[in-house]
Amino acid sequence: MTRISTALLGATLLAALAMPATAATQDGKGEAEIAKAIAGRTAGKPTDCIYLRDIRSSKIIDKTAILYEMNNGLIYVNRPKSGASSLDWTDVLVTDTHSSQLCSIDTVKLYDTGLRMPTGWVGLGDFVPYPRPPKS
Repeated sequence: MTRISTALLGATLLAALAMPATAATQDGKGEAEIAKAIAGRTAGKPTDCIYLRDIRSSKIIDKTAILYEMNNGLIYVNRPKSGASSLDWTDVLVTDTHSSQLCSIDTVKLYDTGLRMPTGWVGLGDFVPYPRPPKS
């Protein structure tokens, strides 16, 4: 009995040690994807809200952030205050707002496109703008 318990404890510890490395690798991928999307751009002053009518598209960066591309080419990076670990590029964002803006106090539901089931939610953070670089 002791041998099984010791072996099980050892396997559990090894799995626990391996998990942070996987998370760190995923975080690195997400950050690299964000860096690619905003290459050549400089961060502006964060804002609490963006107008829904101005959003052209949104893109989920796995376990990291949501990118909102605006009609004028501006990109906002939103790093959720909570629930970022639920972000998966295969999900769809569903917002339930009661105004014409999406704000940092809002939550966004995530739905799996294949299963058509909710997979989680995120509590949005500040929207950091990255304008197009000036033309030379």
